[in-house]
Amino acid sequence: MILNYKTLPLAVLLAFGANQACAVETNPAAVSRALELIRSHGATTRAAAGDHYVSRGVITDANGTEHVRLDRTYKGLPVIGGDLVVHSRNGSYQSASLTQGAALNLSVQPVIGADEAAVIAGTEFGSAFAGMPERTLSIYARGHGAARLVWRIRMHNAQADTTYIVDARSGAIVEHWSNLETAAVTGQAKTLYSGTVPLVTNSVIGGYELRDPNRGRMRTIDGSNSRTSGQIYKDSDNVWGNSTTLDLATAAADAEYGASMTWDFYKTAFGRNGIGDDGKGAYNRVHYGTKYNNAFWSDACFCMTYGDGDGINVGPLVALDITGHEMSHGVTARTAGLIYSGESGGLNEANSDILGTMVEFYANNSHDTPDYMIGESIVPANVPGSPSQHALRYMWKPSLDGRSPDFYVSNIGSLDVHYSSGVANHFYYLLAEGTTPKTFSGVVHSSPTFNGASLPGIGRAKAQKIWYRALTVYFTSSTDYAAARVATIQAAKDLYGTTSAEANAVAATWTAVHVL
Repeated sequence: MILNYKTLPLAVLLAFGANQACAVETNPAAVSRALELIRSHGATTRAAAGDHYVSRGVITDANGTEHVRLDRTYKGLPVIGGDLVVHSRNGSYQSASLTQGAALNLSVQPVIGADEAAVIAGTEFGSAFAGMPERTLSIYARGHGAARLVWRIRMHNAQADTTYIVDARSGAIVEHWSNLETAAVTGQAKTLYSGTVPLVTNSVIGGYELRDPNRGRMRTIDGSNSRTSGQIYKDSDNVWGNSTTLDLATAAADAEYGASMTWDFYKTAFGRNGIGDDGKGAYNRVHYGTKYNNAFWSDACFCMTYGDGDGINVGPLVALDITGHEMSHGVTARTAGLIYSGESGGLNEANSDILGTMVEFYANNSHDTPDYMIGESIVPANVPGSPSQHALRYMWKPSLDGRSPDFYVSNIGSLDVHYSSGVANHFYYLLAEGTTPKTFSGVVHSSPTFNGASLPGIGRAKAQKIWYRALTVYFTSSTDYAAARVATIQAAKDLYGTTSAEANAVAATWTAVHVL
């Protein structure tokens, strides 16, 4: 994600149970069973004669229920929006999570060539792209219209990385989205936002480096254009930064601390072993660009990139909730793969806001106290603990940013994903905290409902388990708000029972934000 910076009122547009599942595993037998179930349930899985499937992971519940995530190809071409999750138990089909509307039946012979498609995409991206654009002939089965043959074109430079979907017959640009998803020994970090905190680093000859051997060897490097660009931060005394921007290692310490808290949150809350659930650590790039008011995750490098801000309206974008937000984009990419456009793009952004906020609550840092504001720490004008603070987004009442709707509207998919995310953010806040006003970080959080309902909230621990299970077990790349309602209700039933208060609360909360 690139954080959206257009609505901060500072003249800067800031972007920015019993049946608990175990970790994703490799299980060829489960994959084989799922493939056989697809064949025997072709109507509900939208199977076609030209389909083939590639497994992206298996989750097995304690009761033996298997959830097999698969990517679909048709006549050898990848199907955008064709991915699915097959749910079964003891070899018996239960259901499938998918958004593809019908079985595929179309020609795979393009009229528009790859070079011409790249030129068409370039008319929007511009000529300043790096290298040769990636061009992949694909099937587009996303949305409610008929599937079509397309070219998937990816163009990038130092500032942008965009995928364009170009109709392979008419040359029309069907859709586009950004691919920048818009933050051992024990040392001491004197951070900018989180105070003085312990930090696990790596001992090397002559001192220490900002690399964590205990958390997948994740590291922080200099992302500026200086002579040390690309190099990992090193230090002689294992004390990092001085709590001000005068020391370049300060922002690096914030980024490394935020990454460590995010790793620990996912491990503790869900048993997830790193962003990819494979024990490998992502890395941070800090001091990117010049007065760069942004931060983003890139799945291509498996890394987070943080700008320093302009120093007036925005400071370095390395606060805890931003680092948790950015790394959560990596989790989305490794699980549901929510496409960064339309309603699925809004859910992608909301997932990062939701789980990034839960990272902040997990850390419970006294210098950056947990709340449901996104990015308030990076605004220099804010006084911590004051009742009125500027933020990128406000989960309890999204409309406070001036752009995001509090409740679902039919055209929400046409909004920027940083604004369409508001409804899911609002849902999550209400599910966890309810409608009774509460104060976090000195700011009163008073949340409205569409239907005037009073909701008690089920607590953050249960809410995050339900959301995470829906993301990893039921969401697919094109899940929209209606499907998210179904997925989270099913996740609550899995965790707490079919007629549980928690499942009923999820349904009532979606209704309260007008997702019916």
